[in-house]
Amino acid sequence: MAQVIDPLVLDFVEWIARTPRSRAEVIEAWRTSCPRLTIWEDAAEAGYVTRAPAAGGGIVLAVTDAGARLLRDNGRLMG
Repeated sequence: MAQVIDPLVLDFVEWIARTPRSRAEVIEAWRTSCPRLTIWEDAAEAGYVTRAPAAGGGIVLAVTDAGARLLRDNGRLMG
């Protein structure tokens, strides 16, 4: 049985795949006042993106191998 992927999670992973993003950039671009809309947290919990320390401080989000596979499997090419 195929896994159903939230289209917003797929959009988010594709956006991160273009270039690693700072945590501040992610929050600014994907913020919401809806507590049920947790796209970037959902993507991280599913293992599609990872958080890592950024050079000079802060946090950067980048796509994992699982995230790259998700994009390929759903016809979204990276690059």
